[in-house]
This record gives sequence, structure tokens and C-alpha cells, in this order.
Amino acid sequence: MFSNINNLVELGGPVVWLLCVFSVIALTVTLAKLAQFMTMRDGGDAMAEQAIIHFANGDPSRALVLVKGRRSPRARLFEQTLSLIDTGKLQGEALHREVMRRARQAVADLASYLRVLEVIATLAPLLGLLGTVLGMIEAFQAMEAAGTQVNPAVLSGGIWIALLTTAVGLAVAIPVSLLHSWLERHVEAQAGLIQNDVEHVLSIETARMETHADVKSRLKLA
Repeated sequence: MFSNINNLVELGGPVVWLLCVFSVIALTVTLAKLAQFMTMRDGGDAMAEQAIIHFANGDPSRALVLVKGRRSPRARLFEQTLSLIDTGKLQGEALHREVMRRARQAVADLASYLRVLEVIATLAPLLGLLGTVLGMIEAFQAMEAAGTQVNPAVLSGGIWIALLTTAVGLAVAIPVSLLHSWLERHVEAQAGLIQNDVEHVLSIETARMETHADVKSRLKLA
């Protein structure tokens, strides 16, 4: 098997070598992203949802216990938001901007290196086509040089070798494109949940601050 692969790589030339490098990079990025997502599956999403309920019911200490130390981006972001609210250093619009900044950073961390997969999925078939075009040029040059003594077997052999790079390019691009789409969909789903959590928590905190301000104003009037 390995000897066949080596033969194909040698026949395809530098374009196939480059496509093999692309495939190794894509595999490395995919494994790294899968490992990243697996470490986040520690029940943190469910804990974050329960923590928001406790926070809405006026029990932030219990909410903090549920999310503390979790690796889920939702849980970690909620823990950071509770810490910001508890310190009281940021309020109102300043609190909102800081929480949204951290939410964007969390989503960016989830989407890291996905651009690499997208570039490989785009370039692989183009490189394969380039290799085919170069191979066809060589085949026709050889045919021209042979003149009337053209051997059809030699010509057909040169053509299939030229088409090999397109096949390799597609073989790299198709799975990488599928993996990129799946990983990107996972990130989009997490981003939507994170945005929903942030907006929910900030709306609860805003309502609470407005209630406190209203109570203070009534006490002053009394």
C-alpha cells in the first residue's frame, strides 16, 4: 500500500507532494479542533443553563458554584460575567461592552484555525488542476517532438499521469470541505448559545439595576 502511495506521489511530482502536505496540515488541525471540543464537553452547557435560572431567581452564589471550573465556553463566560457583576466596577453600558468583548473572544477561540481548513479546501482542487494542465502540456510537447512516430500508449500514459493530480486534489478537498463545514456549524451553534446567554444575563442584570434605582428613588421621596 505504502509503495503504491509513494509511486503515485513520484508520478504526480511536486504538486502531489504539496497536496500531501496540505492533507497532513488539515488532519492535524482537525484533530486539534476535535480535541478542543471534546475537552469542553464536561457538562458545562447544562450547568450554564441551570446557573442562569438561579441567577434570574436572585441566587448568584449558587449560580457561580454550578459554573465554576467548567471548561465549556458558555460556563466560563457566565462565570466571568458573574465576577464582573459581583465586583461592581463595571455597570450599565460599560458592563455590556466588556461582556460582549469577552463573548466575541470566546467565539474567536472556538473558530481558531478553521480558516486554514477553508483555504486548503479551496486551493487543493485548483492545485490539482494546475498539475493536470502542466502534465498535459508536457504530454503534448512529447507528442510534438515524436512527430509521426507517436506511440498512443505513451501518450495515454502521460495523460493519465497528468489527470492524477486533479484526482488527488479532489481527494484532499472533498473531506476537508466536509470537515470544515461540520466544525463551522458547531462553532456557529455555540456562538448562538453564547450570544443568547449573554443577552439573557445582561437583561436580567439591567432589570435588577433599574428596580434598585426605582426603590432608592422612592425611598428618597418618602
